[in-house]
Amino acid sequence: MTQYDPNADRTPPPVQPVGHVEVVETMVVRESSTGWWIAGILGGVVLIAVIWILFARGEAPATDEALLDAQVAAAEAQARADQAVIQGQVAGAQVGADIARSDAARAQAEAARAQAEARAAEARAQAPVVIEREVPAPAPADGVAEVSPTSPQP
Repeated sequence: MTQYDPNADRTPPPVQPVGHVEVVETMVVRESSTGWWIAGILGGVVLIAVIWILFARGEAPATDEALLDAQVAAAEAQARADQAVIQGQVAGAQVGADIARSDAARAQAEAARAQAEARAAEARAQAPVVIEREVPAPAPADGVAEVSPTSPQP
């Protein structure tokens, strides 16, 4: 059994034997833009509803202001805490620098003391140096020199 398409086939349908009944349905489909019009109108209605909802809210509730105040207070507290941490780090660095200066001064004092002790030990370890030289006796003013042996004075 074949189907007859009036748009594609221009020849008449074949003749069927008697007693045989064939039902032919012809369906014509036409394109239209009605669906697009409905979708566009529905989209416009949705857009207008969203805009109306956004602008018809009225004033913000008081809880929003309280929340903003709490957030500002929390941010200020965090800033103060950060500033305290930084000041603590600076103070710690200053204390560390003071300790380093104190250690350097102590090391310098110990080095000076050790150097003085080393000089004293070196002086004690060496034999005394005696420099002898002959010194002419001064001439007396009247021309006579008197030399007398003397004993050492205590």
